[in-house]
Amino acid sequence: MIVAKFLVTVKNIVLKKDMQYDGVTVLTYSIQYPEISSENYKKAAKVVNNYYKSRALEYQQYVEKDLYQMAVEQYLDDIQNGYPVRIFAAEDSYNITYNKACILSLYFDRYQFTGGAHGITDRTSQTWNLQTGKMIKLSELFECLFDYRRYIKDQVIEQIKQDPEPYFENYEELVEQYFNVNNFYCTPQGVVVYFQLYEIAPYASGIREFLVPYDNCVKDPVKKCN
Repeated sequence: MIVAKFLVTVKNIVLKKDMQYDGVTVLTYSIQYPEISSENYKKAAKVVNNYYKSRALEYQQYVEKDLYQMAVEQYLDDIQNGYPVRIFAAEDSYNITYNKACILSLYFDRYQFTGGAHGITDRTSQTWNLQTGKMIKLSELFECLFDYRRYIKDQVIEQIKQDPEPYFENYEELVEQYFNVNNFYCTPQGVVVYFQLYEIAPYASGIREFLVPYDNCVKDPVKKCN
């Protein structure tokens, strides 16, 4: 058993169901979310847990109502036209990328398949300071007196130049257009910024990630812990 002063434990909660119409499965879903516990950060743990539980239940409601109705309509259309039945799918899973002292960082990949050639995945992320019970903004991780947005975009473009093959030809323009200050998470090595599917590269290239290492300007979030 590992004992640590700032130990944050995580329990995985899963909401899962196969939904049927006329005895046929038309939609399956699996929604995962974390439930954290910590002797040091009990108040913040409640805030974090309420946030992720509410997020999961809201998505579950959407899936069971709106997405299910879409699945039924698609099923009836498939049957009427003699097509193979396409089962809709919804999956929401997370990956914890930083869990140290008072910092917890993670991202969620929400996948939906509603027919067609492939499904679509959308990523969101949060980095928490458990001492304050609030999310950390990307701007808070930069200490030097420069435009942090420009600094990150330049780093991304420079990394792409090393291997431009997976990207659209006008990647520099697209990086400028689609860079989002909310699309980041922390790792022990540095801050990772990411771009959604299709934003700067074809679908086959996946969600593109770029590591911005900690240095004199980019601050490791653990330094925020007292």
